[in-house]
Amino acid sequence: MNTSDGVETARVQERLLELGFWLQRSDGDYGLTTTQAVMAFQKYHGLATSASVDEATAALLSAEGTRATGLADAGTLVEIDKSRQLVIIVQDGLAAWVLNGSTGSEIPYEAVNDKDPTKIERGDAVTPVGLYHTERERPDGWWAGDLGEIYRPKYFVGGIAVHGSNSIPNYPASHGCVRVSVPAMDFIWESDLMPLGINVWVHGEIPSA
Repeated sequence: MNTSDGVETARVQERLLELGFWLQRSDGDYGLTTTQAVMAFQKYHGLATSASVDEATAALLSAEGTRATGLADAGTLVEIDKSRQLVIIVQDGLAAWVLNGSTGSEIPYEAVNDKDPTKIERGDAVTPVGLYHTERERPDGWWAGDLGEIYRPKYFVGGIAVHGSNSIPNYPASHGCVRVSVPAMDFIWESDLMPLGINVWVHGEIPSA
């Protein structure tokens, strides 16, 4: 399995970018955003999400001739694909970028409120399916939520947001929000990919354990 730095990694990075899987740069460094892009590619194609370029992943990277797509074929919106645990940025009906994501685990939780230890938070950890739009946001840095810190959140239904996180595993793991990497969240902000009012379409069902 290849997770090493160098010329081969740079080729993998360039190929991922060509196919629509976002990473920061093709610099030969097998770092965080490259790992996330490889995971997104593997999820998109139904491969084992090892985050490394194994034989099956390398073969498909070489053979694939079509840039990634979302389900939407019109409009500008953000798709949250729960079935594949991906965030897809759609612009004018075409997928501009695919990001690795992690949605709600759909496992009921009970946790101490981070801001008020006298309170207990309970819920079902569900990212609700439906068509929404970004309704509020917090632009700068980390913000203390009831269930932990979140990075530069874009809220689209109640307290549910797309936000940066230091943990984006290969399975649904959040309390209901949609996690992406911190650099991916910075990219979303800097490129204005989720302005207030943009449609957010959540669809699919989380993968079974």
